[in-house]
Amino acid sequence: MSRGWRERSAGGRFRRAWRPWYALRPSRGSGSRINQPKSVGLRDLVASPEEVGARPELRWRIVGSCFVILLVIVLMRLVLLQVVNHAAAVASVQQNSLRTSVVPASRGQIRDRNGNVLVGNKTSVQLQISLQEATNNPSIKGALSALTGLSVSQINARLANLNYLAYQPEPILTSTPPAMADFVRQHPSEFPGVSLATVTSRYYPSGGALAPHVLGYVSSISQSELAAHPNYQNNSFFGQSGIENFYESVLRGRDGTRQVRVDRLGNVLGTSHIVQPQVGSSVVLNIDEGLQKALDTALTEGINRVRTHVDPRSGRFPPAPNAAAAVMDVRTGAIVALSSYPGYDLNNFNGVLTNKVYKAVLRNGALNNYVTQGQYTPGSTFKMITATAELQKGVMSAGTYVNDTGTFKVPGCLQGNHGCLFHDDEVSGSGLVNLPLALTKSSDYYFYNLGYLFWAHNQRYGETAIQDVAANYGLGQYSLVDLPSESQGRVDSPTVRLALHAAAPKAFPNYQWYTGDNVEMAFGQGSTAVTPISMLDAYATFANGGTRYAPQIAAGIVNPDGRVSLRYGSRVLGHVGLPPAVRDPILQGLIGVINSPSGTAYYPFHQYAKFDLSSYVVAGKTGTASNSHGQEPNSWFVGFGPASSPRYAVICVIGEGGYGADGAAPVVAQAFNYLVKHPLRAVSFAAVRTTTSHSGSTSH
Repeated sequence: MSRGWRERSAGGRFRRAWRPWYALRPSRGSGSRINQPKSVGLRDLVASPEEVGARPELRWRIVGSCFVILLVIVLMRLVLLQVVNHAAAVASVQQNSLRTSVVPASRGQIRDRNGNVLVGNKTSVQLQISLQEATNNPSIKGALSALTGLSVSQINARLANLNYLAYQPEPILTSTPPAMADFVRQHPSEFPGVSLATVTSRYYPSGGALAPHVLGYVSSISQSELAAHPNYQNNSFFGQSGIENFYESVLRGRDGTRQVRVDRLGNVLGTSHIVQPQVGSSVVLNIDEGLQKALDTALTEGINRVRTHVDPRSGRFPPAPNAAAAVMDVRTGAIVALSSYPGYDLNNFNGVLTNKVYKAVLRNGALNNYVTQGQYTPGSTFKMITATAELQKGVMSAGTYVNDTGTFKVPGCLQGNHGCLFHDDEVSGSGLVNLPLALTKSSDYYFYNLGYLFWAHNQRYGETAIQDVAANYGLGQYSLVDLPSESQGRVDSPTVRLALHAAAPKAFPNYQWYTGDNVEMAFGQGSTAVTPISMLDAYATFANGGTRYAPQIAAGIVNPDGRVSLRYGSRVLGHVGLPPAVRDPILQGLIGVINSPSGTAYYPFHQYAKFDLSSYVVAGKTGTASNSHGQEPNSWFVGFGPASSPRYAVICVIGEGGYGADGAAPVVAQAFNYLVKHPLRAVSFAAVRTTTSHSGSTSH
């Protein structure tokens, strides 16, 4: 039976007591209706406090569980941040608060063999501001414009340099006058964000025009260089040419770093940490500063001389657009002077290089090092190589006479005069000549005949007998000089002819090899083109008795603390067999070139040499090498001395400079003037000149 009223249980708790169903019906009295709903109050839904027992332990369990869950979540997050993702979290925090910029290291010096500093560093004060600071303080550009005299657009252009990050100070002035720097220091509130930094840049105590192709220049690193050197930064400097490039890793030093604190907007709050840069090591060269100046002067004078004198053969003024000269110690391969024309001023590359200046330098080819990159037809200087092959192979003895009539006709030639007849430069010919006389008088006929004999009997001597000897001397190969971007050159041959035609059929239409081609090659014509440095090395090899050394510009490396860390010794690349039976007749002929009245360089040397040629005997060879139709010939001279015990070899080539005796020989004579009067001393690794120049204010 259903019940509907409550009663207290024996335990003291209330429980519902069941009542009859009819007892639940509402009373019909008081006008109430059966279907009228009864109102329900809060009491009917919720038990009263006295009806429900208190349970405080349950509440504490619920609250405690919530706290435990939250604590576990916090601990898990801490473990995730501090253990699992510790490195990433630290990096993220530092990225948000610290920025690192590079403090460039000062480059090492470049010195000559006597310790004179050819390239040092100068100190200047840069006026700097970051793009971020300029953006946060727009009025600062106007203040800087009024202070420096630069327009706002110029300042904006400098701030737009992508090599600097937004928070990294950029130079507005690279050399700030002392008064201007002091004004900025005394009025910091007027120049918020502006800083003054003492920096170094390259300095040339002897002037930027001295040996620029040897020393080279530096500039901001390019994107391709940056990709190849990931340890560099966007605003790093990089050696672009010469020693600055070849010994970049030695000279650059080690950059420092500066960490600055920034807020979330990128505003600099202060400096956090600085790692000081380490200056680079110094490179000591075999170059002698005095000889280098003398060679530069002699080469410039030689260019001016040939340009103002008419070539008697063509009746024109030789244009002489470029030239090269160098001096080598034949005992070691050391290059003690090297000049290339036209030159340029390194100071123009030591700051803001204008487009006008850069285009002018490119237009006249001044950036080319014609000693190592120029390729010239060698002409009669090649005769020394052919003479060596003649005596090594036994084609003719040195004493065999040949009647030089001035015109050589290839025996059995069926092409008529074209390709069959070869003429001496002197049409009358030299008469009866043996090998020494043929070298002294530069008899073309004699070497025409040799070229013919080598090819006519190639089954006995080999098809490339002369070319093989040329390769032993280093011609047509890299000399491995320690300067960048050296050219290789070539010695004409059947194989070379085919390769040239395949690469450029229009420029080299003739791909076959005939007897006449061998005749031309034997006296340095045809498609042969060699670099001056390789021909100098060939004559130095002959002079020292047959050892071919790699040309060496640098003598050693000196650490910043003054200790010698490395000395460069001689590098032997090969040998040429020069027994007395081979070397002596050739040497006799080369001595006669200068010392015999019938020699091709007798008169220029006796005019320009200021020393006793009988006591300091110089041997050498002229070369007047034909170019394309309508062009003046290349002017060559190579000499070495003293002939009895050779020490130095000197070369000069003037492109389209006319006769070798007129253009190149006087330059070589003037170089020997210096060598005889100023004997070179051993290399010194101690600096003897102040290395730092100050520009502007030097205060920090």
